[in-house]
Amino acid sequence: ENCADGKRYVPVELLDVAGLVPGAHEGRGLGNQFLDELTNADVILHVVDASGGTDAEGEPVEVGDHDPVEDLQFVEEEMDLWLASIVERNWESVERASRSPDFDIDEELTEMLTGVGATELDVARTLRAVEYPEDPIQWTDEHREMLAGEIRARSKPIVVVANKADVAPPENLQALKERNEATIPVTADGELALRRAAEAGAVDYDPGDPDFEVVAEVSDQQREGLQRIREVMAEHGGTGVQEALDTAVYDVLDHLTVYPVQDETGWTDGQGTVLPDAFLLPDGSTPRDLAYAVHSDIGEGYLHAVDARDGMRISDEQELAEGDVIKVVSTAN
Repeated sequence: ENCADGKRYVPVELLDVAGLVPGAHEGRGLGNQFLDELTNADVILHVVDASGGTDAEGEPVEVGDHDPVEDLQFVEEEMDLWLASIVERNWESVERASRSPDFDIDEELTEMLTGVGATELDVARTLRAVEYPEDPIQWTDEHREMLAGEIRARSKPIVVVANKADVAPPENLQALKERNEATIPVTADGELALRRAAEAGAVDYDPGDPDFEVVAEVSDQQREGLQRIREVMAEHGGTGVQEALDTAVYDVLDHLTVYPVQDETGWTDGQGTVLPDAFLLPDGSTPRDLAYAVHSDIGEGYLHAVDARDGMRISDEQELAEGDVIKVVSTAN
């Protein structure tokens, strides 16, 4: 169910992968599996024990004994070294291509890095941001590692999910935010407890709500537990779980939600379902982009689009906005 109490939840695909340990790029632990699975990721939600109660090997320690910033650093370093190894393995082909008068380093690097999720724009922006020798033969390991780091930061942005915020020392949360602005304090245990309580009919709570309401009799112990969760939510604006997802999709990836409909007056599909579909599109997308997102045949047969809010036809080049409800007219409809 994607709707609850007037809120529309848009599904996203999450891939839960094994955690990294130092040396993962060399195959230590489940490193190769983790890093290979990164190739299809648009954004990474790095779940960190913000309390400092888990060390780099994943072993429990006393709260505050481990610096969670180190977890961010080594994951970034492992990802950078993984990408650098890919660049290194393929660099000889770049050197050979550079002998051609038609050589274009942007094209060569894009072809090399497409397989790990980097786009042509990622490569172009990276090359503008770093200094490098014009001749690829003169590139050093340092140049390639610098390239890998910039590509990783652009193609695999990270949202830090600072879990156990309910017991984390405030200085840990502050240090994580200083390292990465996209750091969200989270209490996963609190979210799970509220989900279960809501399913049992004990509380009224929807994911992302800043608070909840107790709507049934609960024991004194349960009431105390719920009160502790409420205090954490009051401090951080919620449990943080939904906020972390929203930050990843809407802020870091800069996407927006658009609703295609067949009937622009009733906002329904052929079965009468209101707003049956929701698509996440990059900011700057046009009606034609939406048509292709719905189906390639719809895109190929695209004729025009109608803004369902006012019934007016809109320009093919108009950039869509968050929450737009659009009827796409296509020969494939």
